Amino acid sequence: MEDDTILEIKNLAVSFASETGRIRAIDDVGFAVPKGKTLGLVGESGCGKSVTALSVMRLLPKPSGEIEQGEILFNDDDIVKLPTDRMQKIRGNRISMIFQEPMTALNPVHRIGRQLEEVFCLHFPGMKLKERRDRSIEMLMNVGIPDPVKRFREYPHQISGGMRQRVMIAIALACKPELLIADEPTTALDVTVQAQILALIEKLQKDTGMSVMFITHDLGVIAEICDDVVVMYAGRVAEHAGVKSLFKNPRHPYTRGLLSSIPRLENKRKSRLRIIKGMVPGLDEFPKGCRFQNRCSEVMEICKIEQPGMTAVGNGHCAACHHLSL
Repeated sequence: MEDDTILEIKNLAVSFASETGRIRAIDDVGFAVPKGKTLGLVGESGCGKSVTALSVMRLLPKPSGEIEQGEILFNDDDIVKLPTDRMQKIRGNRISMIFQEPMTALNPVHRIGRQLEEVFCLHFPGMKLKERRDRSIEMLMNVGIPDPVKRFREYPHQISGGMRQRVMIAIALACKPELLIADEPTTALDVTVQAQILALIEKLQKDTGMSVMFITHDLGVIAEICDDVVVMYAGRVAEHAGVKSLFKNPRHPYTRGLLSSIPRLENKRKSRLRIIKGMVPGLDEFPKGCRFQNRCSEVMEICKIEQPGMTAVGNGHCAACHHLSL
């Protein structure tokens, strides 16, 4: 693992139990998160983004979810092999996660202040009650929540969706983590609040120097805040590149399809949006060869037989497509 890398995933495979046996949700996934940088994980729903994040946190649903193979190296510690007690010290302390739905992630029967204080209770058991309260109120203030003393005493249902998301960010950053995993933190928020949340994460990253793994299906968000991008499709990495390189010269047909489906100002008024035909195959429907073959306009015979490997196409830019190896 290189000195400028905080997290490196190698050959990760995760499966889930089903009535017909174990089904792989992600297969041979690998990428690295540089220190102090933001890596975007992008793709349609069902591509394996959240499963990858839950694997890093060791929060896969038990007993159905299981890491079958691979390494998840966090500062040279393999998270896959860490004993439970050591992982509990890392989770929420050195690696934190903002979950997709703040209303379900927050406990509705506990006040916001108590849920914030719980982080300090778990990771700093010697901290006094007054200090926990002061630190919690300070975190609410840091994430831009007005009147933090009042919000400290309120329940999640008493505040707006944008504020609940800010509370989730405050909880995630309470212990000043080295790595923050943000799983679609702006989903279901209006565009104004989305912009505020993104600006807040960027500011906090600059202030603390933490690394960020940002999961989204919104390429506009990727272009705005990310340094590197990993495009996932059907449980595998389709393309990996710097954000400028990806937008300037996408090499995988799936990436090109995602970029062409973005509405643009220069498009003719009331013209149909371009789409990628078909849907992401289900976990038990993955084809034998390239998993994008049934939706790809450039499919060849080899695509139906053999999975493509990653091919380097530039500095730090690689894609998994048989066309690149011809």
